[in-house]
Amino acid sequence: MNHYPASIRNVIRHLNKLPGIGIKTAERLTMHLLSAPETDVLSLAAGIAELKKSIRICRRCFALTDRDLCRICGNPARDHSIICVVENQADMAAIENAGAYTGEYHLLQGLLSPMDNVGPDDIRIRELIAKMDKGDITEVIIATSTQVEGEATATYISERLARFSVPITRIASGVPMGGELKYVDQVTLKKAMEARHAI
Repeated sequence: MNHYPASIRNVIRHLNKLPGIGIKTAERLTMHLLSAPETDVLSLAAGIAELKKSIRICRRCFALTDRDLCRICGNPARDHSIICVVENQADMAAIENAGAYTGEYHLLQGLLSPMDNVGPDDIRIRELIAKMDKGDITEVIIATSTQVEGEATATYISERLARFSVPITRIASGVPMGGELKYVDQVTLKKAMEARHAI
């Protein structure tokens, strides 16, 4: 890399710090930026600068937004009495893309993981309980992953919310649409049997 001018080395180094970007990819991206039209490069740089200035955390659900309230929390057509608890923004986006949910969200921004020293005070459980204390919530849907950390977090949350006279539900998990049973793992099959319903 020493054969490049200092300005190119600098960009390669910065791109290499991004997750999943190795030194070769950083080099390729830098060369692409050099050959791209100047307006595109300046627009990218301005977009990155604006991203750091304008993005903040929604004060109600803790999703990323460029306003005080995100577009979901600020939408009067949403059912604000139902909260879907998710780990992060990607999980919220997945549920939104499915198009079957019209309530609001609560992003934990992590999962309980004693092995990684992540306890209840490290994720946004306290804030969820504060919402429940206000008394206008009619249901809490826990939509954390079915991995050990997700299950532990779901159990912990349901125990903490047990004192409220509000239904605490867990999203169903099981056999994917179009999936063949012989290819489904045992844990997923067990969950599917437990979450069976009338047809």
